[in-house]
Amino acid sequence: MRVLVVGGGGREHALSWAVKRDAPDATIFAAPGNPGTAQLGTNLDIPATATDDLVRAARDHRIDFTVVGPEAPLAAGLADALRAAGHPVFGPGAAAARIESSKAFAKELMRRAKIPTAASRTFTALDPALAYITRHAEPLVVKASGLAAGKGVVVCARRAEAARVARAMLEATAFGDAGREIIIEDFLKGEELSVLALTDGDRLLLLPAAQDHKRLGEGDTGPNTGGMGAYCPVTIATRGLLERVRREVLEPAIRALAAHGAPFQGVLYAGLMLGADGTLSVLEFNCRLGDPETQALLPVLPGVTRHLADIAAGTWRPAETTLTPTRAAVAAVLAAPGYPDKPQLGAPVVVPRDLEAGTLVFHAGTRRDPDGTLRVHGGRVLTVTGLGDTVAEAAKRSGDACELITFPGKTYRRDIGWREIREARAGAARG
Repeated sequence: MRVLVVGGGGREHALSWAVKRDAPDATIFAAPGNPGTAQLGTNLDIPATATDDLVRAARDHRIDFTVVGPEAPLAAGLADALRAAGHPVFGPGAAAARIESSKAFAKELMRRAKIPTAASRTFTALDPALAYITRHAEPLVVKASGLAAGKGVVVCARRAEAARVARAMLEATAFGDAGREIIIEDFLKGEELSVLALTDGDRLLLLPAAQDHKRLGEGDTGPNTGGMGAYCPVTIATRGLLERVRREVLEPAIRALAAHGAPFQGVLYAGLMLGADGTLSVLEFNCRLGDPETQALLPVLPGVTRHLADIAAGTWRPAETTLTPTRAAVAAVLAAPGYPDKPQLGAPVVVPRDLEAGTLVFHAGTRRDPDGTLRVHGGRVLTVTGLGDTVAEAAKRSGDACELITFPGKTYRRDIGWREIREARAGAARG
């Protein structure tokens, strides 16, 4: 099997690693890849959004199937172009990818499909947005409708802050094209959960739930980021809750997209808020595997990439409806100093060769000099995944490895999975 993984981040390194684990004889190509994918196969010097070049690469390298990691090439129609050229691909077409590339589209889809989500309004002009903000309860949320690399959501404690954010998006174009249309919505309180499902546009196979940590600082403080870590399994994601997510969120979304003429084939990601009163609301949909959720999920799901290949080939007939993790996993992101606003690049990175067994290191924002020196090349530098029988054990392995990896000014959270660990300790104390 010859596999092309499109993208160059931690998610794509994890995908390449998982393909090699599940099919050791597979030949891996990554475009553009990173120093981690280079250890597993061949990197191609092709940007993830260079559609024509990627289609040619699939032909020239006799690729059996392609996995598209990031959202931008999906939104730009890469999967459509590959399918039109006769190349099997795992990932939705551009029309279905709008569920992530346009939050306004996703909100309207949820409204039509009666999928629970926060009340909201969409704006393209500043004055009506400001007028709406003056009447809105505090706190409130302002979102860039387009793709903003996970940083286009701002929770505003006060209306004045929301007005500043709206002005920055619509008037000062702080988020470029992504912020030309904005969503203003009610603030939801509760616990967040990520539930992902593989689908061929008809059937659904739920992956184990994960919990992402978006804030930069420990205790969920500081600015929003693309994600500072994730873990699974999550105790609050009971079988009953997952079936509810399937019934109330994922299946209606798949049906609504098909009715809209945009059948979805790939992985549908639902970012959820669970209220203390049992309410369930969708915060966002993504059209791809999460980052860093992927680095926590794939290591505990042996064989999962065969589902991706079968979906791409149109031969998928899953025997199960839900996948169960074999172990616990905690994935912590090592970020560059200054992340997320102005990450400082270029510093040397040292990853010890003798990290403890049960630890995986996935490259994200790294590059390697001709002399072999590994350097910081992005805001999120590495994702360090610890595995264990419990979340606490996995967190310790991840944390120990994070301590041993060195580069100047490294930033990471030492509390990934803190809610799960706290509840487990409380349960043990109760008896």
